[in-house]
Amino acid sequence: MIRILLQAANGGGGGGMSMLIMMVLLFAIMWFFMIRPQTKKQKEIRQFQNALQVGTKVVIGGGIYGVVKNISIETGKIGVEIAKGVVVEVDRNYVYADANAANPAAK
Repeated sequence: MIRILLQAANGGGGGGMSMLIMMVLLFAIMWFFMIRPQTKKQKEIRQFQNALQVGTKVVIGGGIYGVVKNISIETGKIGVEIAKGVVVEVDRNYVYADANAANPAAK
């Protein structure tokens, strides 16, 4: 009985290395297909938010379309007109996309 356990313990040394390689490979695949595209998309959104100008058609947090009316760099707030005469203030981080790029039919 003890001899069988010792042989099993000695024979399992190579399996640990293959398990480690498999875990590294799994993480690399997950990074390439999930994490990398997400960080790339976040970088594009951040660049868009930093390049906002008055008059840009945007989509804000809840899927509301509007036009940028004013930008306050000090407070990080943006005035977005969502209907004629209705301007809401939103945080710059809640402006996600260019409305023209998000909805090609709107052009």
